[in-house]
Amino acid sequence: MPPLLDGLRILIVEDEFLIAMDVEQLCRDHGAADVAIVRGLTEIDEHDLPSHFDAAVVDLMLDGVSTLDFAARLRSTGVPFVFATGYSDSDDLRNAFPEIRLVGKPFSGDDLVAALAAACGRAAAA
Repeated sequence: MPPLLDGLRILIVEDEFLIAMDVEQLCRDHGAADVAIVRGLTEIDEHDLPSHFDAAVVDLMLDGVSTLDFAARLRSTGVPFVFATGYSDSDDLRNAFPEIRLVGKPFSGDDLVAALAAACGRAAAA
């Protein structure tokens, strides 16, 4: 059975350096082919998102700036993603993205990997 994230190219949108590094290692440990970290939305060329990434892990707030607009663009371009955030009680988030998995911080690595795999249509072994 291949790893859950086998071969995927994953974008991590996270402004907390240590969390971003942990998530990157987690993705690589579960088979991701490539992982890119961006700590601010200005670092992202949104026109190339679908061609460069298969999935994304998105924090709701980057330096006090909401990522909801960016998440809407991910959804419109068909890039699967999950939210990994400390703002798990956000009504704006639940109302705007009821179908998107939300993994609350602090999260376990297994929960995050399972949510990301599910978003990509991959299921964990029973």
